[in-house]
Amino acid sequence: MSGAAEKIVPQNPSITPELVADHGLNAEEYQRLLDILGREPSMTELGIFSVMWSEHCSYKSSKFWLKKLPTEGPHVIQGPGENAGVVDLGDGQAAIFKMESHNHPSFIEPYQGAATGVGGIMRDVFTMGARPIANMNALRFGAPDHPKSRHLVSGVVAGIGDYGNCIGVPTVGGETNFDAGYNTNILVNAMCVGLADTDKIFYSAAKGVGHPVVYVGSKTGRDGIHGATMASAEFDDDSADKRPTVQVGDPFTEKLLVEACLELMREDAIIAIQDMGAAGLTSSSVEMADKGGVGISLDLDSVPQRESAMTAYEMMLSESQERMLIVLKPDAKDKAEAIFRKWGLDFAVIGETTGTGRLIVRHRGVIEVDIPVGELADSAPEYQRPYVLTEPPALLSPEEIPAPRRLSAALLTLIGSQHLCSRRWIWEQYDHMVMADTVQRPGGDAAVVRIHGTRKGLAITTDVTPRYCLADPEMGGRQAVAETWRNLTAVGATPLAITDCLNFGNPERPEIMGQFAGAIEGIAAACRALAYPVVSGNVSLYNETNGIAIPPTPAIGGIGLIPDIAQMMTLAFKAEGEVILLIGAERGHLGQSLYLDVHFGRRDGAPPPVDLEHERATGDFVRDCIRKGAVTSVHDCSDGGLYVAIAEMALAGNIGANLTLPEHHPAHAILFGEDQGRYVVTVTAGKADTLCAEAADLNLDIRVAGHTGGHELTLDGQDPISLQALKTAHDDWLPQYMSIR
Repeated sequence: MSGAAEKIVPQNPSITPELVADHGLNAEEYQRLLDILGREPSMTELGIFSVMWSEHCSYKSSKFWLKKLPTEGPHVIQGPGENAGVVDLGDGQAAIFKMESHNHPSFIEPYQGAATGVGGIMRDVFTMGARPIANMNALRFGAPDHPKSRHLVSGVVAGIGDYGNCIGVPTVGGETNFDAGYNTNILVNAMCVGLADTDKIFYSAAKGVGHPVVYVGSKTGRDGIHGATMASAEFDDDSADKRPTVQVGDPFTEKLLVEACLELMREDAIIAIQDMGAAGLTSSSVEMADKGGVGISLDLDSVPQRESAMTAYEMMLSESQERMLIVLKPDAKDKAEAIFRKWGLDFAVIGETTGTGRLIVRHRGVIEVDIPVGELADSAPEYQRPYVLTEPPALLSPEEIPAPRRLSAALLTLIGSQHLCSRRWIWEQYDHMVMADTVQRPGGDAAVVRIHGTRKGLAITTDVTPRYCLADPEMGGRQAVAETWRNLTAVGATPLAITDCLNFGNPERPEIMGQFAGAIEGIAAACRALAYPVVSGNVSLYNETNGIAIPPTPAIGGIGLIPDIAQMMTLAFKAEGEVILLIGAERGHLGQSLYLDVHFGRRDGAPPPVDLEHERATGDFVRDCIRKGAVTSVHDCSDGGLYVAIAEMALAGNIGANLTLPEHHPAHAILFGEDQGRYVVTVTAGKADTLCAEAADLNLDIRVAGHTGGHELTLDGQDPISLQALKTAHDDWLPQYMSIR
């Protein structure tokens, strides 16, 4: 826009080095801003550069490493770069899914932080034309005895439950962990999966000139201003003062917005559509214009506002919830307005696409912003920060770890600990049956929802083991991906693709950047080996307070397809007298195990190695066994090892078992070792020999691990422990903890 620069009227306060620093820009970044504009920015322009170049929006510390992730595959329709990833489910259907963090807001204001995290991830999904069909979450809180933990658990769970329940989308599973490493920075990662027709997927590129830019949804307020920059900085003792940067959600409005958007999507009306998420009106308008190769002109006087005397700075940076930006075809305005008015939502034409390639923002007759879109979006700094890779600890031999006095007592302690106790208290607060398509409820290896009107099922899971990642980020990254692969396989699904939520500390510290680099290498290796690409995700850095970082937590969300839900598998023992088989190599690996942690307060040794070739072969074999009806129950071995896995299967089926221990191996290592790539399956007695022979032909390890029956778990007929005792220990910890005042 020629000559527009002279019309800028910078707002007070004047732009000082201190103000620039308060906006999260360093001296070099501010100089880059000056070079782009050729002048000093207005206050609003400074705010826009601040949010668009924040870690949260630009991925400036992680972009280099993210390029290493495999993002293509036979099922992939859309990989990273859009609101969410898209994979083909066949029959003209697609799954659209993503996982994102809402960590900083949830620590400051747990209810609204978690609730708006759920709302935001659902908007990412339905923005692309999908009806959300399932929500998941991955939650990490501090130690149970930390003074804030109980309050944070209560607020986060209530926020997730209330938002999802009100909008009518089932929350079908997830994971919740307690660890002192999260005492001052909890993690709230939300995942949503939606279903769309492959010929009705909507994207965010605002192509074409002269098209109306429309604001729909809720009115704009002052909540959430600078939420993106707050999420791009570490906390200190004054973090509670950042409460005004936490957004406030309204699930009832979101429900209306879902229905209105999906109704409009059935019409031939939309050129581009984008959620107003982090950085609100700024990021949505800039990203749409940049992807479409156009400019965009906005008139903020037309923006629906719920507060008086809002400035251009406040409107452009507000992160008020339940808002969308849409570029319409010129003749579709009246049709679109009628739909949104019918649903009781605000609808306003606030601008148009232009051929200038610039973001022009007017307010009260003054041009407040005149920035070249491409340089704003694409010239964010990209850092290859110095890093120091984590040196993996030495392997521990089983003989170095003491055995318990009684193996059954050790199991009881483990399964009744905060690490392995039932999460029923949490998921019973979620409506996991709304929409009536949930066919495997929380508590199994993966949730399964029916693809409505078909025989197909979509399996969904989230996983990561942070103690492995802290000890060896590369192996921990491998394990997180492989664990989701196993969980999907265990219910009978073919794993299709993953989304990730990469939670780490301050990337300006070389040891933290080394954790990130190592985890990416591990994730990439696992995704390649398992043909299991990354199609969407989120990076959340600066998760630390006063220089103390969280454990590296690269959470992985995976989805898989079950061709016929009649073939779906569960972990519950089905009948007495069946043979229990353990498939997979058995080494008795106790390094970084829960047994070592819970019983001895130790977190040492290397995490269990992940043999990706073995993972692929074993998983494919187990899935084939499920599909041909050769097994009656399946459960993967993970935290706590074989003894815990079998206890969980027994509790789920209310049928006991007698376990068979191999000779020449320490019993506690066999029972509590966390060797990877293993599954426990049950078969009717007549099928055991055949299955063992088939596994042997494929050079897979397999052995008889016991038989089902009775109401106790025993070890070669000894050391009995009743299912009732296990159930009491397993069920009681979390309700008792949350009832303490």
